[in-house]
Amino acid sequence: MSSKDWIEKDYYAMLGVQKSASSDDIKKAYRKLARESHPDHNPGDPKAEERFKAVSEAYAVLGDEAKRREYDEMRSLFGSGAFRRGARGGGQPGGGVPFDVSDLFGGAAGGGDTRFGGGGFTDLFSTIFSGGGAGGPARARGPARGRDVEAEVALDFDDAVRGVTLPLSLRAPGVCDTCHGNGAKPGTQPKACPVCHGAGVTNRNQGSFSFSEPCRNCQGVGTVVEEKCPECQGTGGVTKTRTLNVRFPAGVADGQRIRLAGRGEPGERGGPAGDLFVQVKVRPDELFGRTGDDLTLTVPITFVEAVLGTDLRVPTLDGAVTLRVPPGTPSGRVLRARGKGVVRKDGRAGDLLVTLDVVVPAAVSDEARSALESFAAQTPPAAREHLDARVRRVG
Repeated sequence: MSSKDWIEKDYYAMLGVQKSASSDDIKKAYRKLARESHPDHNPGDPKAEERFKAVSEAYAVLGDEAKRREYDEMRSLFGSGAFRRGARGGGQPGGGVPFDVSDLFGGAAGGGDTRFGGGGFTDLFSTIFSGGGAGGPARARGPARGRDVEAEVALDFDDAVRGVTLPLSLRAPGVCDTCHGNGAKPGTQPKACPVCHGAGVTNRNQGSFSFSEPCRNCQGVGTVVEEKCPECQGTGGVTKTRTLNVRFPAGVADGQRIRLAGRGEPGERGGPAGDLFVQVKVRPDELFGRTGDDLTLTVPITFVEAVLGTDLRVPTLDGAVTLRVPPGTPSGRVLRARGKGVVRKDGRAGDLLVTLDVVVPAAVSDEARSALESFAAQTPPAAREHLDARVRRVG
């Protein structure tokens, strides 16, 4: 819902309550009307659906104490419903004097009047209630903030896990060394704007209202440069190469963005700088993978090791650990080495997850084949009875 809705719609009347109604009275009225007009109780009745939407909209405002106060203030300021498009002449309930919105704002209700920033009702009322209008103090906008800068850095897997500090060279706008960012020729200083007198905003009177807008002479900065810096032409910034030391914390992940506040482009004429966002790309490791704070590793084992069990010595990022493979281990089983993963910020660490891959040889010697046949004769067959039964039915 828009500010225009708040002015034009009488939510108290929609709920059938007085403006002095308590929160409980408003809640009871809403529940009663919502039950009566609910679409489930009135199937195929578009009017009931519209009533349900209307009372829901009204309760969304009046049922919230903060919104209700704002609604009452706005309705009181603009004549309790008299602020309507197309209303001309005659009195209106609430004591307001009716008039066309466009008479006052020149089309701002439609969102197209550039005198108010093209923002329509939303920007207009935010100006009024934030103290920028209706006699409130004018506040300077100040020099514009610099733009944010993005860069990309590729890290080795080990550096991403352990953390590292690396130099990062950027060719981007930076503060002008000649004028130190104020845009004025050396030996001179920016002067207060003669139009807004340093406020950065000017006031425009329209009937009973006063509205503030950025000063067009200084673009809202509050100062003007009479003699521009020959290096930056008055902008306060120049394109140059600079090197920053960027610290990547331990455990930084692929795709993560590191924010360096105030390291982006400088603001115009001494305004605050933007931020630098560094996108991290982690190069894959030849052995380890990563899932969150856990490291992953695939280790091949022989058929005999899977059947009889064995002790495996596997690498970690800072040494090696021994894991016990129990007899009868199937391929794909995962063993866990606790605390051997990525170290978290709180000092705790993830785990190393080792996936066992039983390797089947492509060819065997005659002696090995004989031994396997003897082994097969001494072991029970695989449990495939359910599969064999289906084969018999469909075959």
